[in-house]
Amino acid sequence: MDERKSAQSRTTSAGVDATEPQYKSSKLAPWFAKLSNWGVELRGITPVPLEERVDKRFINVFFVWFAMSTNLLPIITGILGTFVFGLSLRDCSLVILFFSLLCTVPPAYFSTFGSRTGLRQMLHARYTFGYYVTPIIAFLNLATISGFGIISCVLGGSTLAAVSDGGIDGTVGIVIIGLIGLFVSFGGYRFLHQYERYSWTFTLVAIIITAGVGGSKLFNQVETAQSSPATIVSYGGVIAGFLIPWAAMASDFSVYCDPSVSTFRIFAYTYAGLFVPTVPLMVLGAAIGGATANNPTWVEGYTKYMVGGVLDAMLRPAGGFGKFIAVLLSLSVIGNLSGSMYSISLNFQLLAPFFVRVPRFVFSVVYTAVAIPVAVYAARSFFDSLENFIYLIAYWSAAYVAVVTIEHFVFRKADPTLYVPEHWDQPHKLPTGISAILAAGLSFGLVVPCASQVWYTGQLAATTGDIGFEVAFALSSILYVPIRWLELKWRPI
Repeated sequence: MDERKSAQSRTTSAGVDATEPQYKSSKLAPWFAKLSNWGVELRGITPVPLEERVDKRFINVFFVWFAMSTNLLPIITGILGTFVFGLSLRDCSLVILFFSLLCTVPPAYFSTFGSRTGLRQMLHARYTFGYYVTPIIAFLNLATISGFGIISCVLGGSTLAAVSDGGIDGTVGIVIIGLIGLFVSFGGYRFLHQYERYSWTFTLVAIIITAGVGGSKLFNQVETAQSSPATIVSYGGVIAGFLIPWAAMASDFSVYCDPSVSTFRIFAYTYAGLFVPTVPLMVLGAAIGGATANNPTWVEGYTKYMVGGVLDAMLRPAGGFGKFIAVLLSLSVIGNLSGSMYSISLNFQLLAPFFVRVPRFVFSVVYTAVAIPVAVYAARSFFDSLENFIYLIAYWSAAYVAVVTIEHFVFRKADPTLYVPEHWDQPHKLPTGISAILAAGLSFGLVVPCASQVWYTGQLAATTGDIGFEVAFALSSILYVPIRWLELKWRPI
């Protein structure tokens, strides 16, 4: 215990972690020390040692996930169910509820790896996918999270444009949202936790007021035909595509928690933080989507500014106060965007070995510089295609979750001590990753014909609906066991 306190004291007084490669430069060390004194997190993807896992404000894990889920993204996902898939409000709500109950489990459990191992989520993947294969998984994760981040920028920017009746160009709105997200994510773990702890309150109040002002028109739902099982299953795939990818960044937000915390407590905080806001907001979105066609002003708002235009139209009876509430709604995406930027900056460091020497926050700046112009272009032309693309590439996350889960429970007996943090950058002490990538890759031989998207419908999916997520999870799990068993016979690591 004394050694732990002593190590913590040395780290705090120095202001930097001398074990980090980027701090060894004598020219940059003073700048890093200054940033550390300002509260900026300097540690990157490297494991967090036991002496630094001292955060006992475990409730912050709940607030991070709650704030990241209380925004416009779940609303527009709910709108898809009624407005695009043509489901009734009842059917859509039931799909949201039951798929969310199931699909929130993987990110909630993966979140527990942080405090128990000190490993970020994609670094934890090295203990299944190996040193040389993990960059592929990190790249897929980057593509998924970055895409959702771009959607957040577009939603926030378009809502600001709607509030100003076009006075603020959508481009300006996107720039504002992107820069605020960068500011929050730049500070790192501690600053992000503090922001997320309180930011959700303003968003929640704004959403409640919006539902109260425009709620009377939500009962004016369009008539729908009986939903087919294939359509219901396909929309369930959208819910899975929204929730399951969180598992690939889950432990990033609990990695500094004291390991004395129970696994169930971190699991419960993460599960509740995701489930509690996501389901009601998706159902609200479904109600909005089902009523939009029967409300001309909502249709006009959606045509011009997407979901932001609809929310602005809902708030018009409140006059200037309604405009203020709409601004708060536009800023709601910051909680999600900043959390995504934080994980993106960590993922970048796994793409190539020398990226570990680049400070984490530099990649936040790089992502912002790329995301803003892409979001501007996306808002003008291919926003719908981008959204569909994100749900399509998110299939990989089901295979990832399956393989990591089997490795953890079957081959490591759910024992966190078998993840040796010191091995994180030693390829010969990590699995080769051949078993993991083979199991995940081979599963897509059946995933492709079972996938259903706007621009592609597989032969099996034409009958069953989109069951790509279910197939990816089940088949990867089945394939991984014998392949990994054979690998262990050849190389027992």
